[in-house]
Amino acid sequence: MALLEVKHIYKSFGGVKAIQDFSIEANAGEIHGIIGPNGAGKTTIFNTISGVYTADQGQIFLDGKDITKLEQYKITRLGMGRTFQNIRLFKGLTVEENVMCAFDPQSRYTVLGGLLPTPARRREEKRGRELCAKYLEVVGMKDYLRERPENLSYGMQRRIEIARALMCEPKILLLDEPAAGLNPTEVSELTELIRRISKEIGFGILLIEHRLEMVMGISHIIHVQNFGQTIAVGTPDEVQHSPEVIEAYLGKEE
Repeated sequence: MALLEVKHIYKSFGGVKAIQDFSIEANAGEIHGIIGPNGAGKTTIFNTISGVYTADQGQIFLDGKDITKLEQYKITRLGMGRTFQNIRLFKGLTVEENVMCAFDPQSRYTVLGGLLPTPARRREEKRGRELCAKYLEVVGMKDYLRERPENLSYGMQRRIEIARALMCEPKILLLDEPAAGLNPTEVSELTELIRRISKEIGFGILLIEHRLEMVMGISHIIHVQNFGQTIAVGTPDEVQHSPEVIEAYLGKEE
């Protein structure tokens, strides 16, 4: 059984069919790219997989557990991390505090521990700080613990967001346009980071990205969406030579 199984999901908003019969199987260590023109339904797929929306039809399994109708926070606890198109870091908090925010749902102490500094709570806080330091080192931001994200470059902020997603200790990581707003050097660095954490940590990654050169260079499998439908699934080489994909991006010759 795949680590993530999405089976024939549908999602509509009124008369708009945002997802029509989408399926995917992702295993540990695999990177799946999801591409398509604007309005193709890519982010809706992420929102449905992660519990922001509930699928109208179909099933979603994470590590063998049916998460189709689970609340978003429960899906996160089961092992799904995510970043978003727009950077969502908290101004006024340090880098460490931003990353630590994602640790709260994973904390293992009682209600009493939330009110009083019990030994269990202190142990969990120590574990959280250690995980925070670990993942900030993974993304190359360990020297910026006390900095404010708004004072850092856009590329650094993207790395902080990834570290925060890693704090959930995910089995599956969803990256929604992580290269948006980055310059070519930052895109290259981010590509290497994603490739490295996929190998070293070994979870599955789903990647939405408009920069085709990045997707083609990093993905094992690519899923191409157009108007809510999947028009191609295959390796980067297979997808690049698909007539349906060429038509969706370049149009059809008269």
